[in-house]
Amino acid sequence: MSFLLTLSRLIDALTERIGKLAMWFILATTMISAGNAIVRKLFDTSSNAFLEIQWYLFAAVFMLGSGYAFLRNAHVRIDFISSKFSARGRNWVDVIGILVFVFPLCYMMATLGWPLFVNAYESGEMSSNAGGLIRWPVYALIPAGFALLALQSLSELIKRIAFLTGNGPDVLAHEGPSEEELLAQQLLEEEQQRLKAAQ
Repeated sequence: MSFLLTLSRLIDALTERIGKLAMWFILATTMISAGNAIVRKLFDTSSNAFLEIQWYLFAAVFMLGSGYAFLRNAHVRIDFISSKFSARGRNWVDVIGILVFVFPLCYMMATLGWPLFVNAYESGEMSSNAGGLIRWPVYALIPAGFALLALQSLSELIKRIAFLTGNGPDVLAHEGPSEEELLAQQLLEEEQQRLKAAQ
């Protein structure tokens, strides 16, 4: 089990780096979008290449960031149901979900996405828009993104099994209120203070 936990930590470190890179893609997308809008307003001109690079970067954020969301447990969950389960129950739900749904989905999408990427690369497929970009980099995100999600899913599976066998902590345990709950509490307190000051 120690080898598997070491493997899990290595996968987590890789996912963390890729997740941080995806965050920079968000900044780049925002800057390109703002620059394109300013140029369009000031000079009444635009660039299809700049529009498409925004879409490519936005796609990269979602495809490459999905494993990071899984690592951070930031993906969509039905918390009002899972919160009623015991710690072991929540971990078993994740184990079954990873094995029955996530791994097959990743395999199917990577398998279907690979030929799309290869065909676009070999043919030199270009955007049909004037001044558009080559297409293979964005097609490569499909198999790459699902391969990275599968890799992180393996890490999460190892951590769930480690907890269930008594060899690791419960990574699903909530320690105190979530960031969203803290923000909601802060906003409520600020609103209450504003109302008191207005009276």
